[in-house]
Amino acid sequence: MPYALKRLARESLEAAIAKAAHYRDLNQPEEAASICRDVLDVDPGHPMAWKLLGLALTDRFASAQAGLLEEALAAFGRLGDEYERVYHTGVAWERAAKAHVERNEAHSAVTAFEHALASFERAEALRPGSPDPVLRWNRCVRVLSDHPALLAAMRAPREDQVRLGD
Repeated sequence: MPYALKRLARESLEAAIAKAAHYRDLNQPEEAASICRDVLDVDPGHPMAWKLLGLALTDRFASAQAGLLEEALAAFGRLGDEYERVYHTGVAWERAAKAHVERNEAHSAVTAFEHALASFERAEALRPGSPDPVLRWNRCVRVLSDHPALLAAMRAPREDQVRLGD
């Protein structure tokens, strides 16, 4: 390969993180993820880079690209704060569930929602009074309660893990 990646200067990491957040806001998750990887190349423990990388990966779940959920879960697993780790794991599962709903994969969606709910319940216990896990929990429950295919999938026998398709 005739080209090589360049390394960011340590003093530019915070500006780079701001750009990554901006690209997520512009719905350009690939750009945001690339920037986060550049930051992590310089500072492998940068918590905001891991958080934004995980979120940028979840932004791409609708593409159905294999491995995105696992990569997002691994990124969130690098967060040092237990609440942040558990809460964002729930976010990843919730977004995976919604992607399964969009692809009409009801059984996989239900299983992913159940993983999300378990994470949000644990996050709530870690930080009582924080509204975020409660709000996410309620949204998951509303989707599960209102979607006919999900209601049918919950009544049907199913496996305990997410499948690649229904």
